[in-house]
Amino acid sequence: MLKGRSGLRILGVAAALAILVSAAAYLMSQSRAEATEASESASAKSSTSQDDGSATAADATDEGAAGTDTAAAQQPGVAGEPEAGSDADAKPPIPVQVSRVETGTIASYLSASANLVPENEVAVLAEAEGRVIALKVEEGDHVAAGQVLARLDPAEAEIALNKAHVRATNSELAFARAAETKDQGLISQEEFDRLKMEHEVARQEVAEAEHRLGKTSIIAPFAGRITERRVNLGQHLQPGADLFRIADFDPLIARIYLPERDVMSLREGRTVRIMLAADHAVAFDGAIRQISPVVDTATGTVKVTVEARRPPVTVRPGAFVTVDIVREQHREAVLVPRESVIRELRSAHVFIRDGAQAAKRPVTLGIEEEEMVEVLDGLAAGDEVIVAGQGGLKPGARIKVL
Repeated sequence: MLKGRSGLRILGVAAALAILVSAAAYLMSQSRAEATEASESASAKSSTSQDDGSATAADATDEGAAGTDTAAAQQPGVAGEPEAGSDADAKPPIPVQVSRVETGTIASYLSASANLVPENEVAVLAEAEGRVIALKVEEGDHVAAGQVLARLDPAEAEIALNKAHVRATNSELAFARAAETKDQGLISQEEFDRLKMEHEVARQEVAEAEHRLGKTSIIAPFAGRITERRVNLGQHLQPGADLFRIADFDPLIARIYLPERDVMSLREGRTVRIMLAADHAVAFDGAIRQISPVVDTATGTVKVTVEARRPPVTVRPGAFVTVDIVREQHREAVLVPRESVIRELRSAHVFIRDGAQAAKRPVTLGIEEEEMVEVLDGLAAGDEVIVAGQGGLKPGARIKVL
């Protein structure tokens, strides 16, 4: 029975395989037939396109010839020659801005940067031990020479002074008695000298105690302003403690360092220009006060001390400044704005207004200072140079001044 069922299963599988093989063969034959038909259709289209292309090319040749004859008939003369009133004349004028050339003074400077600092600035230190019982000034206050800035507790110093006075009084009485008895021969010379020395020591102890009492008052060493307070009320101090910073703002100086070759022509008293780095509109005069007699062997520079003359009240000590020392100065120089100059590799030029056109002028440049440039040759006072819009200009181009 099992064998019979197995035989039936085998026959079923064989039949299924036979059906699949037949289906595959049918699909392959259909694919080949479709491919053959597509190939024949493509060949027919290609032949038709070639025939149409030949006819179109012939027609185009005939039309081109006719067009050439027509163009020749309509445009006598040389082919491609522009007619009168070309596009170049029809271009609109280029908008520009101009500036009149003027004469004035211009200078070249030797520049260096430094901090503007007070000449006199010191730290006020404690000279006695004690507790701070009073603060008399605050940061920013103006103080006079000898003014009290703070006070320490004077109790111990006062007790020491009283003791010194007592010892001095006793020694003075003893010395007075010794002087009386010495004349009577009641004491020896040695005893007299000892009492005399003790009297002098007692007097010095009084002076020392008074000096220590005076050190409980912290005073300003010179007139100036308090720039920093480092002590607090009630703080216990030891000798040498840093209490205040005081500075004299008059004068303010800047120490700059210049190469040795640049210092050779400088002299003390020479006027300089000082400009605030934070605001270039703030500028004021100064003068060279000192030139160091030695050259720094490490940097090859020379220290030059510059003193500010009447700086504005807005200038603070410590401000970063630029110091400009006049190296060369030209008066009645022909000056143009820097933006009008077009620089090339080895030359420069400007465009000037020549009626309604732009004209190119080669120029020789001299000193440059901020936004102005000296012109040594090529321009004269009264010329109008183009300062905006000259980037794409050509000589002879039409312009329109805005």
